[in-house]
Amino acid sequence: MTEDLFSLHPRLAADTAIVTDLALSRVLLMDDARFPWLILVPRRAGAVEIIDLDAAAQARLMEEIALASRALRAVAPCDKLNVGALGNVVSQLHVHVVSRVEGDPAWPGPVWGSGKAKPYDQRWQESLVQAIRLELGRLEA
Repeated sequence: MTEDLFSLHPRLAADTAIVTDLALSRVLLMDDARFPWLILVPRRAGAVEIIDLDAAAQARLMEEIALASRALRAVAPCDKLNVGALGNVVSQLHVHVVSRVEGDPAWPGPVWGSGKAKPYDQRWQESLVQAIRLELGRLEA
């Protein structure tokens, strides 16, 4: 598994906006304004499960999940952060980090399969992407 052969799954590309690339993962913003929602995709071709990464990449992924969680919580305050790597629809390894507030459209259930996504207004999406990018940069420094 190498970064050289990495390509983003078409479904992830269609449903998200690129925020930035971290050392291991591409950070994406899910295009669903109901839930501030990041997706981390390790840039390793062929990775389906976390155990498909070597030990160093697994550790780095955990660090990036924590970093993304802190950045998302700073930009979109929440009552709970949901983190999960399901992969039942898109097998490419990716980790969801979702900011949840009590009373959101899916609360207290999971966001997956909960109603129809509400796309962001383009300006709001660009603003949120920029805010998350800046916060990630601040946290990494």
